[in-house]
Amino acid sequence: MADHPQSALQRALSRATPIWGGWVTGPTLLGPEEFAGAGYDYVGFDAQHGYLDDADIASMLRRIEHLPIGTVVRLPNADAAPIGRVLDAGADAVVIAMIESADQAAAAVAATRYQPAGIRSFGPLRASLGRDTAALESRVSVFAMIETAAALSGLDEICAVDGLAGLYVGPADLALSLGVDAVGATKDPAVLDAIVRIHRAATGAGLLTGIHAGDGKTGRAMAKLGFSMITLTAESHALRRGAAEHLREATEP
Repeated sequence: MADHPQSALQRALSRATPIWGGWVTGPTLLGPEEFAGAGYDYVGFDAQHGYLDDADIASMLRRIEHLPIGTVVRLPNADAAPIGRVLDAGADAVVIAMIESADQAAAAVAATRYQPAGIRSFGPLRASLGRDTAALESRVSVFAMIETAAALSGLDEICAVDGLAGLYVGPADLALSLGVDAVGATKDPAVLDAIVRIHRAATGAGLLTGIHAGDGKTGRAMAKLGFSMITLTAESHALRRGAAEHLREATEP
């Protein structure tokens, strides 16, 4: 499998870490391209907390196929059919939300592997990816999203699941599960302690670590902790910040 071409995300991770990501929550023609143009390493498409369906994601993946940027899709669970569809459309990685056990993590991996190793159905949609099943499998990175107190208790077992590329932290839900306000979660000592614990467990098992930062300052802090893949902002937040700055420049005394 090592001889197969890497995905854009895998290439980015092999060059240097951390790598920086943007996030897309709604259909857009410009968002992914603007993240690429700004120098981001990957763009995530949110099929959990967003307004995207399979067709939206497939269209945006195809549009940026030739740009030097990795692609990630977050899905709400390990249901094999939606995972298979975004991989058939060319996603480099999937982030599976609310993983709380090794069994759930193993189900996520199985959804990305063809028989006999998994349960993914064969149906490639993007001609440029070819039809070699071993190559199609090897380019896919699977991240288990850790965002509950229950997941913390099963970290070692989750990390031991064969085929995982890494763990991806969701600080907001993690904070809520620990009884902490989701706003400013990464600054709370209990949440920060859990984040560090997740990172150490993953790296100890030879896995990558990713996290939703939400802004540049938090992203810098997470990079100092050693996270490999850091999502900085969603397209809506980037637009709002840029629009506010332009308005401020135009109206300030």
